[in-house]
Amino acid sequence: MEFRITDRDIDPAALLRSLGDTRAGACVTFEGRVRQQNDGRGVKSLDYEAFVPLAEKEGMKILDEAREKHAVLDILCVHRTGSLALGDLAVWIAVTAEHRGAAFEACRYVIDEAKARVPIWKKEHYADGSTEWINCATRGPGASGAAPA
Repeated sequence: MEFRITDRDIDPAALLRSLGDTRAGACVTFEGRVRQQNDGRGVKSLDYEAFVPLAEKEGMKILDEAREKHAVLDILCVHRTGSLALGDLAVWIAVTAEHRGAAFEACRYVIDEAKARVPIWKKEHYADGSTEWINCATRGPGASGAAPA
């Protein structure tokens, strides 16, 4: 199991090769990509920032919880930081299990909890030239208007 923050492009094929457990009858993956619209506004790009030690620690807690709740063999989650363009891969998750149900449920749990709990901040750059920090009203730069240290 691994939860990793990276400032490099995510390579799903290379990551999948690291999940070669022959006990696994299922491998469920999730890809979160930068989209061109959010809440009716045109998006040009995103910036992600994270407090990496805390983000990876909280991410590992989430993976541990997913393993406790679901019969999974392995989980790998990688989240990007830095500037991302439309279509870029922002987060990638893979879950292996003996059976598909557990893999699907655990994958959904990981992305939902990561979005809610991991200290990763997203700044959207809009087509009209404005910017806004998103999903960080209580724990990130949107709360104070300043970028995280």
